[in-house]
Amino acid sequence: MESETKERRPVRVTIANQSFTLLTSGDDREVLDLAQQVDDLINGIAARSTNSDSARIAILACLHLADRLQSTEKDLQTIRDRFESRAKAIQGLLDQVIE
Repeated sequence: MESETKERRPVRVTIANQSFTLLTSGDDREVLDLAQQVDDLINGIAARSTNSDSARIAILACLHLADRLQSTEKDLQTIRDRFESRAKAIQGLLDQVIE
């Protein structure tokens, strides 16, 4: 089996008025879009925060993203469970038809 390695390219993004150069082997546009979403989130938190400490804002943004990730993982598990249940039901019906 031949392993395919993609060349990594630098992509320059700005988040919270700080520039970062990230390496990606994927689509540059996806990296730029993700960086924009993070920037928007941080700016939104900063606008509502009475304490504009950048570390605090970054931690709140991380907590927000962790909450979204956990929610998405729960939704995915629900979908997997439903799929598995239906697959078993279909297998049972197929077994009945074959007998």
